[in-house]
This record gives sequence, structure tokens and C-alpha cells, in this order.
Amino acid sequence: MQPHGKHSDYVVWQTEPYNGEPPAALLRQSLVTPLDLFYTRNHGPVPEVDAATYRLSIDGLVRASRSLSLTDLREGFPRVTQTTTLQCAGNRRTDLLAVAPIPGEVPWQDGAISTATWGGTLLRDVLAEAGVDPAARHVAFMGLDHVERHGHDVGFGGSIPLAAALHLDALLAFEMNGAPLTPLHGFPLRLVVPGYIGARSVKWLASLTLQPEPSTQYFQSHAYKVFPPHIGPQTVDWEQGLMLGELSITAAITTPRDGATVPVGPLRVEGYAMAGGSRTVERVDVSSDGGATWQVARLTTPRQVGVWVFWEADVDVPPGGGEIVARAWDSAANTQPEDIRAIWNFKGYMNNAWARVNVHRL
Repeated sequence: MQPHGKHSDYVVWQTEPYNGEPPAALLRQSLVTPLDLFYTRNHGPVPEVDAATYRLSIDGLVRASRSLSLTDLREGFPRVTQTTTLQCAGNRRTDLLAVAPIPGEVPWQDGAISTATWGGTLLRDVLAEAGVDPAARHVAFMGLDHVERHGHDVGFGGSIPLAAALHLDALLAFEMNGAPLTPLHGFPLRLVVPGYIGARSVKWLASLTLQPEPSTQYFQSHAYKVFPPHIGPQTVDWEQGLMLGELSITAAITTPRDGATVPVGPLRVEGYAMAGGSRTVERVDVSSDGGATWQVARLTTPRQVGVWVFWEADVDVPPGGGEIVARAWDSAANTQPEDIRAIWNFKGYMNNAWARVNVHRL
């Protein structure tokens, strides 16, 4: 068993801050991810929080500022349980690393995505109780963790549009898979935002602020941005770039793995797919000849907003082997780009190019 109770096969990329992911084949075994396999993305040390003295502050463009205890949240609002998938913006970064180096970033494979059944209070219920000013357009969040960048403690935070907070069932979660949150995953309270990059689901939540513009916090306005392929760390203008929010449609192949030797006969290919925002995964296409011909995979789990789907297909691999490819489509008819070079960026974010694995046939 790894530190923090993680699975013995868990891939630990950093110990401080602690960052790790499960092997994708283990991740694919259960729609709801067991705690010992749930991926971990931290930017600083895990804070120690006293639940008895903890308070969540709500301020900004509200009728009345509030300071809520855990008891206030548990007993003063309807309790909701919902299943939601979280995905790191850097998931599948290793494929981008094959195009060009991405220094200073965690080399995530395809396991920086996990699903839990979360218990808590809907964000919109708490905001309604505080009273939202009509001028508010965004909800900004700050965590209790201390994160140093460039010699300063910038903390960790971000924001989402108010419309997303009201309509995407964003949750103030105090439970994960039927148990209280663990310190590693945000105890005593975290945000869970369906369909958005994992960085917006702020852990160890300290405050909510209603405001007219997106957060200017470092990890919203600076770190989590995507730039064109020709921009690098030496030429970047941090005022430019796209501020990340909703996830892009993506699919990954979890079995077989790249480089595997497979037997003669039909081959079962398995994977997951995820859509962003309020969209759902509608179809996954699979090819066993590098994209020359395609077949439609079977979706083996329900299509739901904010939740991944599992898919499978039986394919015939050409003699000697070949390249297996997968691409997903969402409910807005968005699909994945074929050429990963077109979306390469020096931060290694939002890789949703076709999933590819090369196999050898016996």
C-alpha cells in the first residue's frame, strides 16, 4: 500500500506536493472509483483543518455576507448525493510529451481522471440563501492550502461562471463514496464542479465570493491557460491565452496498452470517454487500422452530464499488428482532433486528440 492509503500499483509522480494516478486498466474496472485508486492533484502541502472551528465565508455581491460552519451546511440545507467525474486538465499529457518536451509539469498518463459519489449541499442553495446581487456573473473560490509560486504564497483558487454554479449541480461536498472527505481529497469541504477541469473543484474550501469578473487568482488568470503550439515559455504573454474552464470531449484506450502483443482473433478494446459542461458522450468510434475504417463502440454505462462513460469494441487487428484508434462525440456533435501536433501547448493541457495504441499480433 502506498502513502495515504493508495493502491500498491498507484503511480506517484510527486510526494510533496502529493500527486499520483492509478494505472488506467485498474481505473476502468469500476464506474465509481475506489478511494485507493482516485487520482490526486495537489499544488501545495495538505493543510490541517479543525472541523470544529472551520467556517466557510460567503461575500462579495450578495445580500448578506455569511460565515457557515460544517453543521450549518449539513443541517441548514438539503443534502444531495450525486456521482461526478473529475479530470485534471493535464490528463493524457504523456502523448503531448511525445511531440515535444513540456518541462516542469507532471507527466500524467491517462489516469488523471476519477469518479466518486459525492455527498453535500448544492452550491446554488447556499448562494440563494445568501442572496445574489444581479451584478454578479462569477463565483470565485479560495482554498485553505498554502501554495508558493515565484517566492510568494499565492494560495489556490479559481472561479466559474455564475450560470454554471446555478445550472450544473455544482456541489459543496463533505462526503466522498459514503464517507467523510479525507484530508488528501479536501477535508472538511470541497467544491465539485461537473464538466469542468479538476482545478475548479477547489479543495479545503475557505471562501466563496460573488463578483462581476472571473477570478484574478494565480491558478485562474495565469497557470491554467492554454496557448498556441508556436508559443513557448520564453515567448509567452501571460495576458493572452485561453483561460481553462469546461472540459473538452475526449476518449482514452485503457486496454490494450501501447506496445502490447495480442493473440490472433477478435480483440476486445476498452476505454472511457468524457464530455465537458452540460454535454454528454453520445458515441465512440474505434478503428483497428489507424483510422482508415471505423466501427461504433458499445457504451456500457449510462450517458450522464458530468460523468464518464465506459465503452468497448471487438476489433480485428491486421496480420503483424496495427494502430488502434478511438475518438468520441458529444451531444453538441463535437469530436476529437486527429493531429495532436495541432493542439500541443507548452503547458501540456487539454489533450483530446485521438487516442492511439500500437499493438503487435502473434
